[in-house]
Amino acid sequence: MAQERKDLSYEINIDVGGTFTDFYLNDQASGAFLTKTPTTHYDLSVGFMRGIKDLAKSCGLGRRQLLEQTKAVRYCTTVGTNALIERSGPKLGLITTAGFEDTIFLGRARSWADGISVTENKDLARINKPTPLIARDMVVGVRERVDSAGQVVSPLQAEEVLEKLQVLVDRGAMGFVVCLLWSFANPVHEHMIKSIIEEEYPEDYLGSMPVTLSCEVSPKQGEYTRFITTAVNAYIHGVMAEELNALIHDLRSAGYKRPLQLVQNTGGMKKVSRTRAVLTHNAGPVAGLHGAAALGETYGQGNMVFTDMGGTSFDIGVITGGRLKTYDFIQVIDRWRTNIAAIEVKSIGAGGGSIAWLNELMGKALNVGPLSAGSMPGPACYDQGGEEPTVTDADLVLGYLDADNYLGGEMLLDPDLSQEAIRKKIAAPLGLEVAEAAARIRALVDANMGQEAFNEVALKGHDPRNFILFACGGAGPAHACGFAPYLGVKKVLAPFYSPVSGAFGASTVKVQQVWNHSATMKLFRWKDQAYSQDLDAFNRVVEGLKDLALRDLRLEGYSEDRVSFRLELDMRYGMQYNLTKVTSPHLTVRSQEQFKDICDRFTEEYSKVYSPEATYPQGGINVECFYLTATVDQAPAVWTPADLAGPEPPAEAALKPRKAYWRALGGFKETPVHDFHKLLPGNVILGPALVDARHTTFVIEPFWRFTLDRFFNGVLEPA
Repeated sequence: MAQERKDLSYEINIDVGGTFTDFYLNDQASGAFLTKTPTTHYDLSVGFMRGIKDLAKSCGLGRRQLLEQTKAVRYCTTVGTNALIERSGPKLGLITTAGFEDTIFLGRARSWADGISVTENKDLARINKPTPLIARDMVVGVRERVDSAGQVVSPLQAEEVLEKLQVLVDRGAMGFVVCLLWSFANPVHEHMIKSIIEEEYPEDYLGSMPVTLSCEVSPKQGEYTRFITTAVNAYIHGVMAEELNALIHDLRSAGYKRPLQLVQNTGGMKKVSRTRAVLTHNAGPVAGLHGAAALGETYGQGNMVFTDMGGTSFDIGVITGGRLKTYDFIQVIDRWRTNIAAIEVKSIGAGGGSIAWLNELMGKALNVGPLSAGSMPGPACYDQGGEEPTVTDADLVLGYLDADNYLGGEMLLDPDLSQEAIRKKIAAPLGLEVAEAAARIRALVDANMGQEAFNEVALKGHDPRNFILFACGGAGPAHACGFAPYLGVKKVLAPFYSPVSGAFGASTVKVQQVWNHSATMKLFRWKDQAYSQDLDAFNRVVEGLKDLALRDLRLEGYSEDRVSFRLELDMRYGMQYNLTKVTSPHLTVRSQEQFKDICDRFTEEYSKVYSPEATYPQGGINVECFYLTATVDQAPAVWTPADLAGPEPPAEAALKPRKAYWRALGGFKETPVHDFHKLLPGNVILGPALVDARHTTFVIEPFWRFTLDRFFNGVLEPA
């Protein structure tokens, strides 16, 4: 069989989660294969290679045979995020403009609350600013000044840089962050400092000292967020480089010869050597959102709510008009406010591993999350030492999960341990039966997820009832009927790839990069109520970004004729603070009329967000930041529909019934169970019922209907 497949090309996509590492392999000839392995936090490459081995077995190949025939490995990594959480990054030195050494320590007013849960936010007496990534004694200032127009006011002195550099080295610096005032307007001094460091510490002399410049990582206005973004990138860069180098070495030793490609939170993908570390944060959920958008095109759906309930978190993304155009205004990574143009995906602590607990300060009020049992020790039923009750334990007690067939039988669950954990920590203190306590845990986590999903749609000005809901993640299909009613949606789609949505989404992500640059331009002047005549200033910024993008993509082996560009602009009315992101109708401008087109597009977008009555072009219209997205054109993903069978499931799809708890029916009832992999397109199952798949379970509540559609995706609808 391996010989027959030797000429085929495989694509392997991986998403590392807090509990499981997900794998999705697609092959045009033999279809798709997916698997999950527990995330090995002590060494991610262990779980990674285990998953590759499982995929090879599914394909009828050895691991080396598979990797030798693989044309692409795409990776969503959490290495950098973990380094921030654990504070395991290198000791860094920060070089900045003299007088601004305390910028990252003063922070912003929101620094107290950024990145912490609502529960922690309420405990005002215990809220603290995060411990800085760079210690105060590792920050030095050099005398130099570039003004807001990019003019050098005070030249940089090389002797002073060398003097301050030696101070940082003597204090143990293993890398340098360079953040000077207005460097995005003129980066000459930052580049000079980098040249001095590289000359003083070349690679062949005690090892090179990594240097991270703010003008390269974050060339945007906003002193604090620019400094923090650069510091975060430098902090996680060293850890990522070490981990990814080891992973690449393992892949090459096992037979894979092509570059490893990293998915980015800006919605693109690039090889490791061309990826900035800060862009890998939250890449898995962004990839999942991409997958939902790609599948939505197949269904002709433009408005979608993407949800992913995994083991640790519940991710929510909104797609309107078929496009991922909503960017997070303030992207918070761990506790740090950054300014990267990341696609907005909200995450809350609600997953299969979320811990149920009683808040003694609130009269033993039941809470679920945000803390998670993770993969080690995991839920109590994993029998790995975990003693805290989790959502997975509740689902097992309620009969929704098959203890002997979890993850296709690769992991056995112990219902007695779940019973004991819930009885001891929840049921007994509240005076409840274990089943009732488990049902309350499930109802609470469903309510939390449903309300957050509703807010994400409604607070952006949309009616959730006009959207289709994607229920992804290993626990998504099991809870979809529980949280969908909070949105009022008419249809829930639980795709065949639900358990590995991030890995599947990585297969749909294109090679692209977002380049940005802050530059204030008045497109419409309030003084004389006229459009700008300075076309060259606008075009110079765009052409500069275009040159950077093409340079990078050529280094990856892509020719210019395969690259397409999209220009987005941060715009606002004169003297306003908040920005509105607008997709420009023109890449470059050739007349004042085209400036008018851009301003009209801004007015249109502004009116959608703030209402037509709020528009005020007479106050002037400014551009504050340019975002150029360069995308390599490639064929879109195509799924071939299958022929429909009748609504009645085949007899061989029926599994042994099991007792499951249905609150609407008064308790435990003998419930029919079906094998997802033996159902045929067109089959219809009325709730209450359970559908067991290898890596997930579809829980069909009473008064709901399950249909397997032509693309082998599960469709859940109120009956």
